[in-house]
Amino acid sequence: MGTTQPIRNKDELAAFRMYYKNIHPNRRNYCLIVMGLNTALRISDLLKLKWDNVYNFEHHVFRSHFLINEQKTGKNNYVTLNYNATDALRAYFNERHPTEHEFIFTKAACRRQPINRFQAYRIVRTAAEETVQDERDEIYMNLEL
Repeated sequence: MGTTQPIRNKDELAAFRMYYKNIHPNRRNYCLIVMGLNTALRISDLLKLKWDNVYNFEHHVFRSHFLINEQKTGKNNYVTLNYNATDALRAYFNERHPTEHEFIFTKAACRRQPINRFQAYRIVRTAAEETVQDERDEIYMNLEL
């Protein structure tokens, strides 16, 4: 995996976030990006999340907060789920109908294990490359006119 650069333009950030919702629909990938942007968790911590971390199966409601032990630092972190994160999780939850102890970000064929870090990197990189390039092409086209 290589180095990354932050997205500094709000339009590019919006396009990046919406890539897997509008351009190349995939609820798992969209949810991964939205959760990454809205929780500021490292990818290793996102991939180990299970549905019972974010959803209360007893009361059938999404949690507003959850506690996670961060893999890199070993510290406990209290994470807030805002509306965007909850909305993305809800859409993905309704599509998957998961069980309590199932990982959130799994392959379609195997729900017992999460996707690996490299697959998550490819998901994020693809969205970034497609949206940033689209924004640049649009800027260049406007300059030529």
